[in-house]
Amino acid sequence: MGLRREDIWFDLPEGLIAQHPAGERTGSRLLVADRSARTVSDRRFSDLPDLLTPGDLLVFNDTRVTKVRLRGRRRDTSGRAEVLLLERTGDYSWRVMLKPSRRCRAGTVLDFECGLRGEVLEVHGPGRASIAFHAPGDLKDAMDRAGDVPLPPYIRRETVPDDLERYQTVYAAADGAVAAPTAGLHFDEEMLRRLASRGIESAKLTLHVGPGTFEPLRNDDIDSNTLEPERFVIGEECSEAVSRAIDEGRRIVAVGTTTTRVLETAGRGIRPSSGRTSLFIRPPYDFQVAGGLLTNFHLPGSSLLCLVSAFMGLDFMHEAYSRAISGEYRFYSYGDAMLIT
Repeated sequence: MGLRREDIWFDLPEGLIAQHPAGERTGSRLLVADRSARTVSDRRFSDLPDLLTPGDLLVFNDTRVTKVRLRGRRRDTSGRAEVLLLERTGDYSWRVMLKPSRRCRAGTVLDFECGLRGEVLEVHGPGRASIAFHAPGDLKDAMDRAGDVPLPPYIRRETVPDDLERYQTVYAAADGAVAAPTAGLHFDEEMLRRLASRGIESAKLTLHVGPGTFEPLRNDDIDSNTLEPERFVIGEECSEAVSRAIDEGRRIVAVGTTTTRVLETAGRGIRPSSGRTSLFIRPPYDFQVAGGLLTNFHLPGSSLLCLVSAFMGLDFMHEAYSRAISGEYRFYSYGDAMLIT
């Protein structure tokens, strides 16, 4: 019998879901899980340089979260509407998540702040549509002023100005994500300098995190689930750094599940490339590139937890998560981190 959703489930006290980031980026706790020794230990994220080995290669995801959440009203009913911009498809048009999408059709007009309006071009299915946007002046400026950072649904508060900085990695460069690659939120510039001075190399690739990162797996049979394709880019510098590490037998530590999926999509024959990946990593899986994983604590029944379970083993994952819960680690996007070696 194959893996089922109940196999990757755990009960989490609601009070452990982090609603705000730590006071400082590197101020979070770090659970270290050693697969070979099968031990779990409590550390601080600031200890990371001492927990890695000179010559290790850290690979980061440099996608940037933009203000892609728009809240407005339908012109015909004055009912509330919320739009999440997923992908630009033309000079004025976007593929979006739309809620509520019921009774929306081609021609439905949505009014937002700053004079921004959107017209539904096509409804693709439940919660998905294409919309053309218009504004009296500069469209990009109007969308930026009307938009908001899309915090995950389990952060049950309104966005505050601090989120514009803290729900973004310090090395974010490529616009296009609807969610932050959260393992990277723990790094600040000083931490990056400390890692480099210890002889730990770094490289960056891009995966534009899509809305699927928020969504639970729908089917109880894990293997029957699929992931929505997400756009990625592997540049020449990253490709060369990863290839060198592979050739020299050095460990590659993926910063986050998104980075892991791109590395495993590329495989040991990695080369500069761009495209889309829908790689769904779950047990059993033979990792070709990632030899270590730095990640946050994930939702039960999620594709992200499937990846973690594949990397460290299902039983060891449950052991580590039980330790995190009993130790009152903070969970999810603004929570603490785990280093799996």
